[in-house]
Amino acid sequence: QVQLVESGGGLVQAGGSLSISCVASGRTVNNYAMGWFRQAPGKEREFVAAISWSGGSTYYSDAVKGRFTISRDNDKNAGKHTVDLAMNNLKPDNTTVYYCAADDSGFIATGRVTAGYVWGPGTQVTVSS
Repeated sequence: QVQLVESGGGLVQAGGSLSISCVASGRTVNNYAMGWFRQAPGKEREFVAAISWSGGSTYYSDAVKGRFTISRDNDKNAGKHTVDLAMNNLKPDNTTVYYCAADDSGFIATGRVTAGYVWGPGTQVTVSS
């Protein structure tokens, strides 16, 4: 079973930058594509970015393309992968909880939310105006 733990959330001013990280661990984590989603209160969870298991392919929502960058570092021997989301030129409406997701089907690249993903507990990002 894969476990996910996010970190790095916090408060930043509009126009500023923030990076959040997700550490994925578990026996089969080497086979998982990873992604970031976000969900505001009362709204559906929405896709932000995803990255293939090798890190060779990345995918972004139109809302963040050009401002956010997803990357990953795979420590296969240790069975731990770190996925980072670097966020630049943040806007107040980017304020929400960001969730890390792991997916072994490859479906995460479509940006859709499915029941098969493994989710982290989330990290709060707050952008002040």
